Amino acid sequence: MYMSRRTVLRGGLTAAATSAASVRASGPFRQSELRPVTVVPPRHFEANWDSLTSGYSAPDWFRDAKFGIWAHWGAASVPGVGDDWYARDMYLQGHPSYEHHLKHYGHPADTGFMDIQHRWRAERWDPAELLDLYKRAGARYFMAIANHHDNFDCYASSHHAWNSTRVGPKRDIVGTWEKLARDRGLRFAVSNHSGHAWHWNQVAYGYDPEGPRQGQRYDAFRLSQSDGRGRWWEGLDPQDLYTGRSMAMPDGIGSLAEANAWHAATDALWDEGAPRDPAFVRRWSLRCRELIDKYRPDMLYFDNHDLPLGQAGLDMAAYFYNRNMAWHNGRLEGVVTAKETAPQRRMGLVDVVERGQKSYIDRFPWQTETCLGNWFYGEQYYRENRYKTPAKVLHTLCDVVSKNGNLMLSVPLRGDGTIDDRERQIVEEIAVWMQTFGQAIYGTRPWRINGEGSSHGAGGAFSEGGQDTTYTATDIRYVKRDLAVHALVLGWPADGAVRLTLLGRGNPIGRGTVSKVTFPGSSDPLPFTRSADALEVRLPDSLHNRIGLALVIEGDGLVA
Repeated sequence: MYMSRRTVLRGGLTAAATSAASVRASGPFRQSELRPVTVVPPRHFEANWDSLTSGYSAPDWFRDAKFGIWAHWGAASVPGVGDDWYARDMYLQGHPSYEHHLKHYGHPADTGFMDIQHRWRAERWDPAELLDLYKRAGARYFMAIANHHDNFDCYASSHHAWNSTRVGPKRDIVGTWEKLARDRGLRFAVSNHSGHAWHWNQVAYGYDPEGPRQGQRYDAFRLSQSDGRGRWWEGLDPQDLYTGRSMAMPDGIGSLAEANAWHAATDALWDEGAPRDPAFVRRWSLRCRELIDKYRPDMLYFDNHDLPLGQAGLDMAAYFYNRNMAWHNGRLEGVVTAKETAPQRRMGLVDVVERGQKSYIDRFPWQTETCLGNWFYGEQYYRENRYKTPAKVLHTLCDVVSKNGNLMLSVPLRGDGTIDDRERQIVEEIAVWMQTFGQAIYGTRPWRINGEGSSHGAGGAFSEGGQDTTYTATDIRYVKRDLAVHALVLGWPADGAVRLTLLGRGNPIGRGTVSKVTFPGSSDPLPFTRSADALEVRLPDSLHNRIGLALVIEGDGLVA
């Protein structure tokens, strides 16, 4: 992914119905009606925004799930430096990842990122145990990386030889995750990031502008399939991985400042549209279509602002929706995501906010995504105890849910397929809280207003703040389910009493009667008083914790 440590400027195949449903008239008919007809699915998406925006709505499973966990894992996990753009940054002389690569693996003219992919072995990966942990923590859906910007497929790809069944783990990573996730009743998602690869990988064709290896082109520039004879990558063409020289750094750059200016210009291509090379788009489309057909994901995540690669992205969204309806007897259960979607296109997919939130209740379901540390595993987050706290994760979840959103949390894996003990402890603490209070989150919908308190959560990408929470017990988030209001309290009050000012008898927002207050899953009433100023609820010491709680508030007219 992504752009978390730099500022980035913002800026096919024809989909066809792949199944048909027979439609029979139940009443009388005239002889003239007995003529050949074209049978189409009950809802058919065309590969254009008019069709997507007029025919799509997010499925209930997604709206009910609220919380997903993401295994952000791939070859970039191997160095363990927490750089989600390691495959690019290792080719930027002067960058910390370049220095790390030079020290541990050699010069990028000799040892490129394809060699890091070879080193990714997943030798201690236990996906069943991890998925058991994630389900215990309350995740209702799970997402695996299908490919990242390095252009490596983590699945059994028929259209791209650089994949995890042939290089690195020698396993179908996505296929293994998919089977085990479904065995546990989790919805399954895949993330596709490779639409950027055609420009993102061009740094691998560059060179050092300064120093003893000045001007010597990196591995992508000089390697061809014939160079692999007798080596681990025999039969593979590095140009298929690195995408070919389309905009390599020109000759004659003689300083880091000049090189950095050139790299900054290529960074600005993030909203790139489609490249001039139709072969790249065609291969990307074939790979994506196979990913859809082979693993039947419930969610297809694109790491793009808008859909990737122009018309090809529209083709894939329509193809996925139509295929998904075929799998579900005409019912659309699929989710396609893109980031910071233009308002006029929001109805056609699910909008994603990276490492941030929204400052309002969005009328359309959306998702925020964040990570315990950085997207790919970084040992320094463990060493320096810089992971997000359980309170930070859960308070974010409560705030996002109150605004009609879901939270996707990445728990990055080390290259060997394990998570460290700090990550495990955090996920276990999340599990304890969710097992007690999570039923107040699942299946809910926004209430009249999303919350009260002094902290409201900033809006926009990368607005999430630090590793720990800033919320307190005076910050309340509200949702509703059935005839009850659920109050999500983002802290434990020091005096053991929660004051809900929006539910004061004199507050028109909290209109209606209050007849009973309980904890989720409990029928035992909690003592409360309701004045004109607030609904005050006394809490038992037995459930005291440092994160907070949820209350279920019943009465007439509270959710009307």
